[in-house]
Amino acid sequence: MGVPIRQSLAVGWYLLRQRLQGREKFPLIVELEPLYACNLACEGCGKIQHPTQTLKRRMPVEQAVAAIEESGAPMVSIAGGEPLIHPEIDRITAELVRRRRFVYLCTNAIMLERKLHLFEPSPYFAFAIHLDGLKERHDASVAREGVFEIAVAAIRAAQRAGFRVTTNTTFFTHDTARDVRGVLDFLNDELNVDHMMISPGYAYEKAPDQDNFLPVERTRQLFREAFADGRRKRWRLNHSPRFLDFLEGKVDYDCTAWGIPSYSIFGWQRPCYLMADGYAATYQELLATTDWEAYGRGRDPRCANCMAHCGYEPTAVLDTAASLRESARALISAAR
Repeated sequence: MGVPIRQSLAVGWYLLRQRLQGREKFPLIVELEPLYACNLACEGCGKIQHPTQTLKRRMPVEQAVAAIEESGAPMVSIAGGEPLIHPEIDRITAELVRRRRFVYLCTNAIMLERKLHLFEPSPYFAFAIHLDGLKERHDASVAREGVFEIAVAAIRAAQRAGFRVTTNTTFFTHDTARDVRGVLDFLNDELNVDHMMISPGYAYEKAPDQDNFLPVERTRQLFREAFADGRRKRWRLNHSPRFLDFLEGKVDYDCTAWGIPSYSIFGWQRPCYLMADGYAATYQELLATTDWEAYGRGRDPRCANCMAHCGYEPTAVLDTAASLRESARALISAAR
């Protein structure tokens, strides 16, 4: 199963409007980072490597909302850092939902149960819980025992309260196809989350662990093997079918990082949330002042092993929208 059908139709209409208006570059989803502070030190993330004064900063509600409105993006992924640390995260979320943006609040879930009362269920809102595997694997990834069980309990509490719950799982070199199938089966069948996102780990320059990020061919092999028995069609994966084809190596794409830009306490990050080659004050400035042709595999050596969602899902979505066959495939996937 692909993305929710309500969201698929809304994004489809949004894409049509961009085409009719002659726009070549536009955002599909904004990675909004209203803070960098976190209560974990995950092996694949380097946000907490920033200096103390940066970790103390919190983006004002008005600034966050204004950035999303200026961009025009139909979807927002609120990350960080740990968003639930932000004292006004409920207000940021509520204002974006009120504007009918599809909002995913990414969290490690440590604080989720005691913060649930601050939010209201909505078809435009979902919690996105970070789970990098089953118990032993996830706890090792976040460098703290017991976090997996906390996250599972929080997922069940959010479901009981009527919230949509999605998950986000990153895979590294020490993960196998069996690991991929194991965690996705657990999330899909036992926890019954609404949708799941998956991503190969990319060597984010500030991440503490630089040795276990997946190179391109290993990524393709991992997902080919994981999807080989047909379970891909049964899992409720929150991705376009073409992006999943891309992960398997059935199709290759250029990076379109402008489609999932990152807005943080520093501004619009150039070119994506995984690399920081400067910042722009507005999304339009980001588009106009970034040499997009300089980035991507085969162009910038830092991008050599990247197959991340933020660079390649937009390309897959645009490829889908340009084909009646692939558009029908995506809608059928969403309706399953």
